[in-house]
Amino acid sequence: MSIAENFHAFQNELQGTNCRLVAVTKTHPVERLREAYDAGARLFGENKVQEMAAKQPDLPPDVEWHLIGHLQTNKVKYIAPFVHTIQSIDSLKLLLEIEKQAAKNNRVIYGLLQFHIAAEETKSGLSLPEAEEILQSEAFRTLQHVQLTGVMGVATFTDDEDQLRREFRELRGYFELLKQRYFAPQPEFKEISMGMSADYKLAIEEGSTLIRVGSAIFGARPVPQD
Repeated sequence: MSIAENFHAFQNELQGTNCRLVAVTKTHPVERLREAYDAGARLFGENKVQEMAAKQPDLPPDVEWHLIGHLQTNKVKYIAPFVHTIQSIDSLKLLLEIEKQAAKNNRVIYGLLQFHIAAEETKSGLSLPEAEEILQSEAFRTLQHVQLTGVMGVATFTDDEDQLRREFRELRGYFELLKQRYFAPQPEFKEISMGMSADYKLAIEEGSTLIRVGSAIFGARPVPQD
């Protein structure tokens, strides 16, 4: 199937749910992103700052760019003029740098707190005590150019549905706790970003509001040539 057909199939699947699709575009050339855009895709997710910054000028301005990979503080400045949501916020230091760069660009950047929910140590993210420490800090209360809108997590790479459901439920539990304790009066705090090409159906059943899907839309990623 074509990129457009794949995208429309996902849109049909998401009808009647509270979930939106982030088309993960890493390593795919701009022409393929344009195909998805022409089919109606507006939320694009990139893992790497350099790749996002290179593609952004070649796509229409109504694209909502989401940074979904690990973000180093020294690279925030390259995407601050245009990024919509940074899904991978995992430290107060990073939050403060996003605030600084967003202020320089006179705009608000949205963000999700990334939690470590997988059994794999290689995946990054906060524990619940670490997230609460950030939210209780004086520095967090001073933020004016970053708005947290929810949580994000990457599940274990496994076929074990029970384990995946446990991890997705854990993330949803973190969301509900933070919502109750820190964001109760803020309707903008509503996002649970979980689920990718292999496990998105389970994630939707467990309450995901943003699924991050690449290969199921664009096909296998291109292999770099030597």
